[in-house]
Amino acid sequence: MTTVPKPIRRPDTSDLHVSRFDQVASMVVALLIMVGVVVFGLFIIWLTATMVFIPRSVPVRLVENVPGRGDHAEGFERDLEAPGMEEMPELAEPQLEAAMEAMTEAVSSVAAAMDSVSMPSDATSKGEGGMGDSRPPGPPGEGDNIIPRWDRWEIRFESSSVSAYARQLDAFKIELGAAGGKKNVDYAYNLTKAKPDTRTGSGDKEQRLYMTWRGGNLQKFDQQLLSKAGINSAPPRLLMQFYPQEVEDQLAWIEKEHAEKQNKTIQEYLKTVFELKPKGTTWEFVVAEMRFRPKPK
Repeated sequence: MTTVPKPIRRPDTSDLHVSRFDQVASMVVALLIMVGVVVFGLFIIWLTATMVFIPRSVPVRLVENVPGRGDHAEGFERDLEAPGMEEMPELAEPQLEAAMEAMTEAVSSVAAAMDSVSMPSDATSKGEGGMGDSRPPGPPGEGDNIIPRWDRWEIRFESSSVSAYARQLDAFKIELGAAGGKKNVDYAYNLTKAKPDTRTGSGDKEQRLYMTWRGGNLQKFDQQLLSKAGINSAPPRLLMQFYPQEVEDQLAWIEKEHAEKQNKTIQEYLKTVFELKPKGTTWEFVVAEMRFRPKPK
């Protein structure tokens, strides 16, 4: 008996359709995507509205063109140099009588120069024997008619203990120094340590702004910190505080902003007194007092 296989019948797909469940699920997914896009857009709008992106500014240093006498001797007038031969060509070929007079004057000048060398070892070689130079200490130059920082600045400290005072100095990287009695300057830094770090340097190479004590009880704290570092600070040694360039620039800007509120220019600065004020866990410099002079004409 032969069995004939029955043909395979394809399933009827005419009844296939999207169910109600599938429609609701796809709608929910689409709504979630749309809500996510809207929320992300709102977040971007909020982020750009609340966050302010400030470009990093380059620190600007306030440079003052102050007059200075350089290594000229201190005095109350201005010694002028004698004119050279290139400025007076008529004297290039003097007559015999003029030559004899010039020789006599030259011998006298040499003797006078030799006499002026017989001065204390710390005397300068320029301007000696005359009336000196009336310009203040500083790099040589005429400068502007302003009072330099080292003549007008004063800083007031207030602290109840030497440890708190050391933290104030370290916060601004201020070094203590003792000069005099020897060729070099002895420095102490990292003053909050049990034994502060020390170094020795030449005073001729020191270019930083420094302060010396004018009064008050905190001078003994400097002596204690130097003593803890193993540095002799007994008289006649001079106690000094050396300020980094960054701190000097900071003080100059604080002074400038305070003066501008009163419509004053640098030519009117007479005296500026700074003091330290607590600011969170650290301190900041503020202007405690500022006096002005009439603007020079």
